[in-house]
Amino acid sequence: MKPPEPIAKRRLAIGAAGAAVLLGSIDAYVLVSVLVDMIGDLEIPANHLERATPLVTGYLLGYTAGMPLLGRLSDRFGRKPVIQICLAAFAIGSIVSATATELAPLVAGRALQGLAGGALLPVTMALASDLFSSARRPVVLGWVGAAQELGAVLGPLFGAGVAALVGWRGIFWINLPLALLAALAVHYALPSAKAGRDAGRVDVIGGLLLALALGLFTVGLYNPDPERAVLPSWGPVAIGAGVAALVVFALQQRRSRVHLLDPTGVRWRPFAAGLAASLAAGAVLMVTLVDVQLLAQTLLGRDSAGGALLLMWFLVGLPAGALAGGAIASRTGERVPAVVGFAAAAAAYVWVARSLPDITPGGLALAGAALGATIAPLSSAALRATPEGSHGTASAAVVVARMMGMLVGVAALTSWSLHRFQESTADLDTPLPFGVSETVFAERMEIYQEALSAALAAQYADVFTAAAFICLAAALVSAALPGRVRERTQNLA
Repeated sequence: MKPPEPIAKRRLAIGAAGAAVLLGSIDAYVLVSVLVDMIGDLEIPANHLERATPLVTGYLLGYTAGMPLLGRLSDRFGRKPVIQICLAAFAIGSIVSATATELAPLVAGRALQGLAGGALLPVTMALASDLFSSARRPVVLGWVGAAQELGAVLGPLFGAGVAALVGWRGIFWINLPLALLAALAVHYALPSAKAGRDAGRVDVIGGLLLALALGLFTVGLYNPDPERAVLPSWGPVAIGAGVAALVVFALQQRRSRVHLLDPTGVRWRPFAAGLAASLAAGAVLMVTLVDVQLLAQTLLGRDSAGGALLLMWFLVGLPAGALAGGAIASRTGERVPAVVGFAAAAAAYVWVARSLPDITPGGLALAGAALGATIAPLSSAALRATPEGSHGTASAAVVVARMMGMLVGVAALTSWSLHRFQESTADLDTPLPFGVSETVFAERMEIYQEALSAALAAQYADVFTAAAFICLAAALVSAALPGRVRERTQNLA
């Protein structure tokens, strides 16, 4: 048996891979602050902003669809070559995006960036399992999760800063030296891959079918205009096609000799519990990202910058909580920090809901830290519940579940809350300045504005209360996660 790598070398390896995760995460959020400038340069009319939707869905499509297959490829051929290939593809996607003068090639470049950037996270999570013991692993996964969540904090600021200096295309050009540095660090730090005897046996057909299904779900669930309907106009067709592709995938898995996730040795109860909790965490996360910004601009009267500053309380809490959750899980097992984290998040959302029409930054910070504390335990539980040869696929499943939760959550809760708002304001009549004195009109307008604000506050309170119930359900499900780790060997630190 080959002796383990020195601890310093292992830390350097996970640090290099974590830096690649941070790079991909930053790029997921980097366009938030420059999207209007990009739309202007691409000559998209202001009254047809929906044409820019593929810039978002293209990245999400690539980010979600390719994870299972690339995770499986890393199980078969090693983490190092897959990470290097992903960094190379990320750089190529950046070049395509930087040089695009029309929407179609820009969307293609963003999709390639998403495909490469999305795969970096589950592969790095699997690498943590390769290099560190079960007891130490949650701490390392906490750092990886913190790197991922830090991208949400740094991405918009990074994009705005670079665009202010060299324009929005510079955001993509600067990825080239960053990707090169990350690739060199990975080349030096990560151990060389040794393919197993069945390295060539990868269920490519199954991976492509699942990628097709996930891609269709992503396109069908992403709604750029949730005020009109729960789903976009193309949503039912895309989701129906996704269900059909998923059925074909299930039939193919039953007949195939090689499986995308080999069921042999999988502890399905904790694995399924981790996926369900990840789905819930994604739903609550996305609803918070969307509704806090909307609340700030509609109810509190802030501009987009003011809304971003308010949301920052939540975003800063995520990486801090991820570090804490990993440290706790390494001592107590995955169950305790996951259950406590979701329970604390539920309390935080109740706090936020009851504070409306005002909103307390402390409640948002607690919600972010509590949700962040569940990241490492859920990832670690999936790795403990699956055999070593399936860790790349298992990690991808956790991230995909979270992404699907984000899409489903924002589609369902946002549309439901808008429906509630329309119900509560259906009997409100907008005051008109005709036939009444200026004083009477002002009094009626004040009453109308107060009623409108009360309806808005009730709408957002419903959303955050629903988020609290989702967190409570996730806490109950998390009770099925493993408890404290008892190591039989101390070969790995």
